[in-house]
Amino acid sequence: MKFPQKNSFTDYYICRSFFSIMNLSLSEEEIIRRQALDKMRQSGIDPFPAALFPVTHYAKEVQEKYEEGKEVVLAGRMMNTRVMGKATFADLHDSSGKVQIYLNVDQLCPGEDKSFYNDVVKHLLHYGDFVGVSGKLFTTRMGEISVNVTSLKILAKSLKPLPVVKTDKEGNIYDAFTDPEGRYRMRYVDLVVNEKVKETFILRTGIVNAMRHFFNAAGYLEVDTPVLQPIPGGATARPFITHHNALDVPMYLRIANELYLKRLIVGGFDGVYEFSRNFRNEGMDRTHNPEFTVLEIYVAYKDYQWMMDFTEKMLEHVCREVLGSTQVKFGEKTLNFQRPFRRLSMTDAIKEYAGFDITGKSEEELAAFCKSIGIEVNNMMGKGKLIDEIFGARCEGNFIQPTFITDYPVEMSPLCKRHRSNPDLTERFELMINGKEVANAYSELNDPIEQRARFEEQLQLQERGDDEAMFIDHDFLRALEYGMPPTSGMGIGIDRLVMLLTNNESIQEVLFFPQMRPEKWQSEPDPKVFIALGIPEQWAEILIKAGFPTVEKLKEAKPTSIHQTLNGYRKKNKLEMPALQLNDVQQWLGEA
Repeated sequence: MKFPQKNSFTDYYICRSFFSIMNLSLSEEEIIRRQALDKMRQSGIDPFPAALFPVTHYAKEVQEKYEEGKEVVLAGRMMNTRVMGKATFADLHDSSGKVQIYLNVDQLCPGEDKSFYNDVVKHLLHYGDFVGVSGKLFTTRMGEISVNVTSLKILAKSLKPLPVVKTDKEGNIYDAFTDPEGRYRMRYVDLVVNEKVKETFILRTGIVNAMRHFFNAAGYLEVDTPVLQPIPGGATARPFITHHNALDVPMYLRIANELYLKRLIVGGFDGVYEFSRNFRNEGMDRTHNPEFTVLEIYVAYKDYQWMMDFTEKMLEHVCREVLGSTQVKFGEKTLNFQRPFRRLSMTDAIKEYAGFDITGKSEEELAAFCKSIGIEVNNMMGKGKLIDEIFGARCEGNFIQPTFITDYPVEMSPLCKRHRSNPDLTERFELMINGKEVANAYSELNDPIEQRARFEEQLQLQERGDDEAMFIDHDFLRALEYGMPPTSGMGIGIDRLVMLLTNNESIQEVLFFPQMRPEKWQSEPDPKVFIALGIPEQWAEILIKAGFPTVEKLKEAKPTSIHQTLNGYRKKNKLEMPALQLNDVQQWLGEA
């Protein structure tokens, strides 16, 4: 390759384009694919056409409703290509599954010109490219349903190679794409190469739809409420804070939609529900993500006992509808979603698993017991937090089968109605499954005077330093003063429910794009950095390609090593330019 003179702008541009293609950051396979892209364009093929492609069938439909000789048009990724001279077999993967395609040189190119098959199909198409094909269905001698392709159109060139997952005759998988970091960051690759991942998200949609159909059949209305809220209400959690420029006020991403849904009950709706995207600025682990999905439903003239029955029926319905059974495999366990579920009060649960009766205990007594069982205590923790810590440490993990924990102490439930027979408790339940809370429900507090007093108790906890305590929502209190009928509400964590019903132990497995630390992108090496130091531009380009992308990398190497590497690159690539002298390199390093 000849290097251009400084006064040849066009040649210089071509040269720079060559080196950008051959950039150090690209693998050999990526370089080959980019070269194939250029060859396609040179031969008049648009590798990224804009026109509609008229798909008539999908792979699953072709497999399930096979008709010999039927004309079909399909599109998808071309995978597992097997070139056999004048014929090529490949798998075409679309959104429904896969089907084998058969490409014969004479059928694909019926005239004398066979270049499309010989040059494009055999050499320029790669694993993962999107193609559209038309042809007739037939069955191979091995009994595999296939498409005898008479027309092929390139729809999108894949410039990065997909991971190739291999399976042997015994079904053992090799070279699987299993690294969680790569899978969660590049979910688009994960979905292509790991079929079970796609199945999980299809089931997730099925679960949500089954719940939605159940609520709709009961006559309840699906609604939307604000994500940006002036007060982060409806739960005890640390919010994300932002700023509304037009109104010049601080705003919060919602931690719950409860208070808005209750406003709609005040407004005259008998039953409302919402699949809500919520945000809590808290820790991350296998069961928590700062951004998560919750279903909340509120029904007028009902109580928490009715809501327990309703929740059992709904979950049993979802399991039968989506999975075909109430027996759900989770790891080595089998979870049974057939109603009725076990019901146990919070007080009895702590008695049974912690050996401690919380009835009538003061904050000091609760704190002393927490310390005795190894729970760290601080001045920010009121009675509610202390009881919650005891339950979490000693009880929660014991409830594997669906269990309703009922009748929580009043300090733990600032939005919940006091128990009708014990004013120290509230009419609340949490549904525990596999040792984790999945749902939470109340007989909703509708007394505005008592609600104000509960909010003020939360305010005192804020003053003690509890950054998860609730704010006072004056507008919500005003709404209650207009009157809210007896109401029961329930929230269910969709992500955790999907984990249980799809046999996934990590919440990241059921979120398309879980929260992660920002990826560190390596900036593209720029030859201008070397040119600015007096290094000739043609050698600046070669420095990058030969393995010295930065000045720092150059300074780390010995002059003799740089000299030998660059001259070796010059000879290997047959560049028509004088050999580099050692004293030239020494001069560069002196200036660097």
